[in-house]
Amino acid sequence: MWVRMTRAEARSKMVNTNPLKTGVSSNGERAREVDTPSSQVALFGADKPLRLDCGVDLSPFQIAYQAYGQLNADRSNAILICHALTGDQHVANVHPVTGKRGWWETLVGPGKPIDTDRYFVVCSNVIGGCMGSTGPASTNPATGKVWGLDFPVITIPDMARAQAMLLDHLGIEKLFAVVGGSMGGMQALQWSAAYPERVFATLAVACSTRHSAQNIAFHELGRQAVMADPDWRGGRYFEDDTHPRRGLGVARMAAHITYLSDAALHRKFGRRLQDRELPTFSFDADFEVESYLRHQGSSFVERFDANSYLYLTRAMDYLDIAADHNGVLAEAFRGTRTRFCVVSFTSDWLFPTSESRAVVHALNATSARVSFAEIETDRGHDAFLLDVPEFIDISRAFLEAAASAHGLNSASR
Repeated sequence: MWVRMTRAEARSKMVNTNPLKTGVSSNGERAREVDTPSSQVALFGADKPLRLDCGVDLSPFQIAYQAYGQLNADRSNAILICHALTGDQHVANVHPVTGKRGWWETLVGPGKPIDTDRYFVVCSNVIGGCMGSTGPASTNPATGKVWGLDFPVITIPDMARAQAMLLDHLGIEKLFAVVGGSMGGMQALQWSAAYPERVFATLAVACSTRHSAQNIAFHELGRQAVMADPDWRGGRYFEDDTHPRRGLGVARMAAHITYLSDAALHRKFGRRLQDRELPTFSFDADFEVESYLRHQGSSFVERFDANSYLYLTRAMDYLDIAADHNGVLAEAFRGTRTRFCVVSFTSDWLFPTSESRAVVHALNATSARVSFAEIETDRGHDAFLLDVPEFIDISRAFLEAAASAHGLNSASR
């Protein structure tokens, strides 16, 4: 039982009453990456516009990407990795803004399931992103100013079209595999529906072909948090050299909760207090879980653009692959020859197993080659990013079998 302290004693134990830290240490690095990224860039001029679902032809535009490994002689060993909402192209290298290691090094690298000694691996920043591909944080060449909310609204199919143009630019007609989790999995499924002749195998993890009402609601909560921040300034915050840090931080905090599970939060934090034995009787981060979420929010705003967050969450909300096929998902994959592996996690309540099963049932209805795995873990939606041995083993087995069927052997380069 807690012992009540005097006001003075409580104040003496307070560490930081600010909801989120508001340092700006990474702003310069992030800003440089928007238009002149440290990764490779493919430029598309006025003669090669990107036709967007909203009816706009976007040109000129650029796609920033990373590539790992070597493309073999017959160009048959390429894998496209699609990143999640707050990911980027730095899947297996040190991040230029945060200095952290690649976000999927559990799966990608020499000797890993996506073996960069065997495959040519490409990962691009999605259109609408803020790490070098054209998006709302980029400079509009027509005005010389940042796009902001003048940037057209984009969709998951737009992302896939831009990636297809990148692969054309790289001289890759067909992919051995497209792989992604969460929003990346949504892109992978869109690829398989829109370009079945270009994809031999698809590994779709912790995802769906459309967002649930609950997921749309969580995204709207995040967008409203950003737009309610006075520093958002109608999306023109860059004109006053500011950033809606608190709003974006709160959006990230709310979203991050959906990536975890109750069991994982309890195991990691429980009700333990943060660096203190007694509560401060204030609105400081008394609990470890509060401190953790505040850290997630404050670190996120150092590397991500607020308007990009609005655009990408909206793109996820709009996806509905079945909608273009009279609401029948199976029709989106009718006649496909692509091999599929769909993976879900028991504690993922953002993209629950029932949604993965719906994808599998649709693929079964078309007689597609599909395998399905529900992995038992309490690590929530983010399990696909973590060292979960069963997931790593399943990914390796699926890609090995697909490589054998595709005529790729361990000597292919």
